[in-house]
Amino acid sequence: MPDNLRSQAITQGVQRSPNRAMLRAVGFGDNDFTKPIIGIANGYSTITPCNMGINTLALRAESAARSAGAMPQLFGTITISDGISMGTEGMKYSLVSREVIADSIETVCNGQSMDAVLAIGGCDKNMPGAMIAMARLNIPSIFVYGGTIKPGHHNGRDLTVVSSFEAVGEYSAGKIDESELTEVERKACPGAGSCGGMYTANTMSSAFEAMGMSLMYSSTMAAEDEEKAESAEKSAYVLVEAVKNQILPRDILTRKAFENAIAVIMAVGGSTNAVLHLLAISRAIGVPLTLDDFEVIRAKVPVLCDLKPSGRYVATDLHKAGGIPQVMKMLLAHGLLHGDALTITGQTIEQVLADVPSEPSPNQDVIRPWDNPMYAQGHLAILRGNLATEGAVAKITGVKVASITGPARVFDSEEECLLAILDGTIKAGDVVVVRYEGPKGGPGMREMLAPTSAIIGAGLGDKVGLITDGRFSGGTYGLVVGHVAPEAAVGGTIALVQEGDTITIDASARSLHLHISDQELAARREKWQPRPPRYTKGILGKYAKLVSSSSLGAVTDLDLFI
Repeated sequence: MPDNLRSQAITQGVQRSPNRAMLRAVGFGDNDFTKPIIGIANGYSTITPCNMGINTLALRAESAARSAGAMPQLFGTITISDGISMGTEGMKYSLVSREVIADSIETVCNGQSMDAVLAIGGCDKNMPGAMIAMARLNIPSIFVYGGTIKPGHHNGRDLTVVSSFEAVGEYSAGKIDESELTEVERKACPGAGSCGGMYTANTMSSAFEAMGMSLMYSSTMAAEDEEKAESAEKSAYVLVEAVKNQILPRDILTRKAFENAIAVIMAVGGSTNAVLHLLAISRAIGVPLTLDDFEVIRAKVPVLCDLKPSGRYVATDLHKAGGIPQVMKMLLAHGLLHGDALTITGQTIEQVLADVPSEPSPNQDVIRPWDNPMYAQGHLAILRGNLATEGAVAKITGVKVASITGPARVFDSEEECLLAILDGTIKAGDVVVVRYEGPKGGPGMREMLAPTSAIIGAGLGDKVGLITDGRFSGGTYGLVVGHVAPEAAVGGTIALVQEGDTITIDASARSLHLHISDQELAARREKWQPRPPRYTKGILGKYAKLVSSSSLGAVTDLDLFI
């Protein structure tokens, strides 16, 4: 049976009468049973500002799909707010939620034999979760980003959620008083939308636009602007056409698409989390992708955009300056983008960028000219060494010192580390080690925004290194290395580090090294014993048992039966 007739197996199949009766109850009429069923995966919730405006977009897309001759069917999926759960036990559920979202969309679309899916998400894990599901399903699919938040304002400067975390560090260091801390908290997040800098949500929306799975310009629109609702409506029309023409994710999510996404992420200064998520999506679609591919592209692509966290501007500023299409056209003009890659519109990347100028407007400085980039090479570096034999990920731009060698300050949880920073026991020259926070060990690979922001707030951003088998928020910057693999819970070298050991982080050499002899390392490994799992039941217990290494995307369905 052709894929575009999946829903007709229900409406006209062996069990025709019961199926049609159920569908009539949800709004099908006599003339609707031959129309394609479009699933609208709605990430709406009031849990987080990232998703609280999404229902309006879902209803707009539903109306458009119906007008285009399809039968839209809305269903919900979950979200976890990274920003709200950050620094708590709840953050362990964040990366786990990516798998729950992917599983839920796959389950509904396959269980109800839907012909296509339009997914709408805003918070960090809605996005890769939806794309993993689309890759598994391989039915016509489009992603609609819920939109970015507009910046807050205080004392003449733009604020984002990261400003609030950094203010805590400034307060603890005695640099601001409690009233200033409260004012930053009050003004940092003024309304609906995902975190405003080039953090994880805006990074992933940019990547999906670059891959051709979202409409051009959609990834940097503000959540509260009318053009965002118009883009959701247009996305539904485009998806119905994709059903007619059977444009499938496997036609779009090719090796070239992933390389395009990585190039754009490097050019905009995107989040380290993009590495983890693109690895996971590539495995779902069956495209070979490794950590080394990021390093190859990093060496060729300059950082073109001056965006937070380490830069000055937010996503809405990037949108006004030409958005992701402007960045893509610059990369295309210099041979760093595959122009023949297909998009969900049926056009190629080169075709959809045809009217975009090859250089940015001189009347803005968000996107730098090609001959005057922020940095000559990309910012997401893959580090290796005896501390990370499978690799680790570092964001190396925006740091004044590219290497540090110092004594290890070892902590077996994020909470222990944060307390040490806030009470002033971490000193310039230290290399902080936060371990047993990896995919299995956490479980859930928590983000370390609270400790890294506290370091920045204390004025130690260029004086202290930090390594972890956990993750970093897209809002993190500084000399920090995450995704260290193998992780501590499986006996990676990071588990063997002792307080006071000398560690070198060298971003230029892309090296992460523990300065002890091979003999000493072997002796410590011989004595090491795995720790009992922190959770043995429920979703965290299941996740810890199934999840793969971060170097493989921290997926839960890797070779389950081998």
